[in-house]
Amino acid sequence: MANDLIFYTNPRSRGRIARWMLEEVGATYETVVLDYASSMKGAEYLTVNPMGKVPAIVHGGKVVTECAAICAYLADAFPHAGLAPPLDGRADYYRWLFFAAGPVEQAFTNKSMGVAPDDRQQRMAGYGCFEQTVDTLEAAVTGRDYVAGDTFTAADVYVGSQIGFMLQFGMLEARPAFAAYSERVYAREAFKRASALDDALIAAAEATAAG
Repeated sequence: MANDLIFYTNPRSRGRIARWMLEEVGATYETVVLDYASSMKGAEYLTVNPMGKVPAIVHGGKVVTECAAICAYLADAFPHAGLAPPLDGRADYYRWLFFAAGPVEQAFTNKSMGVAPDDRQQRMAGYGCFEQTVDTLEAAVTGRDYVAGDTFTAADVYVGSQIGFMLQFGMLEARPAFAAYSERVYAREAFKRASALDDALIAAAEATAAG
């Protein structure tokens, strides 16, 4: 049933990552669109995610938040989609999925806020420094089709979303490896379907606001 999997999102958010993953696994789901100014911080949604952030999913009554966790969870919950490697082949899958969720996310958030750790602070920060993080990310998508090898996985949904977003907004240097990888993952039909759904929600909201 559709209400067995509920997807809480806003089309102008990281919810686009989870939407892409949902389309990849082919799950039937109900979409609940939340507004930043009201429902996202409302009492009802805070029972789902006390952080008042999207995305979140509720599957069979169980809540999953955080984009990387949602991607990993859905890959396991819908194994027929083949988006998680066999258990003995998950080293790179886990490594790069959580590298993007940890060091990459932190490095780019800090940079966008004008935070640059000094040498001492770099020893405490999980990402070290911005330049080292970018170089490591480049190495992850160089010399292979996907981050976990030759096969597209849930890790590529997350890593690909991060790289694509940062390229789009000029936050990441358009190195050849990044551009080629982004083009490769964005060519997937599930990505196109997910983008069309979210773009339609944005257009509808804009039309309503315009009266």
